[in-house]
Amino acid sequence: MDRRTFGLGAAATLGLAGCSSGPSKFRSYNGPEVTSVVVNKGARKVYLLHHEDVLREYDMELGFAPLGHKQIEGDGKTPEGTYLIDRRNPNSRYHLSIGISYPNGQDRANAAAMGKKPGGEIFIHGEPNNAKERKRAARVDDWTAGCIAVTNDEIEEIYAMVRDGTVITLRP
Repeated sequence: MDRRTFGLGAAATLGLAGCSSGPSKFRSYNGPEVTSVVVNKGARKVYLLHHEDVLREYDMELGFAPLGHKQIEGDGKTPEGTYLIDRRNPNSRYHLSIGISYPNGQDRANAAAMGKKPGGEIFIHGEPNNAKERKRAARVDDWTAGCIAVTNDEIEEIYAMVRDGTVITLRP
């Protein structure tokens, strides 16, 4: 390889290094296994548990109509009951997100009995990526459509600690 080719390659590599978007949002976790997640809607708290021990506790925001169990699409409620963490979205519109297995069979049956859809796409997620949405979320409490919102720093930690298949219990 001649000097010119080497020099151009080195310059390009250094130039791209300057384009880094900062620290990664993906963290590692080597502590005790998170065996369950408990959401206390009334206290606005999320707890990550290892059996009976609380590993982490976070403040949270809920759907825009937080009282009661989610029944139908668009009701602005956050579900209540026991579900599973069943998916993750590294490209979320809300920094990072982990999915909750709502609706279950009973949720679908209840909504169908009302002639409605149960809704879905319930996640624990961070703050909006869009600046306008982020400003609106900062001004109001319980700004989601039914999801559980934490800070970006907190969802990075949750995303690293909680595995798919973990039980999540959402309490009133």
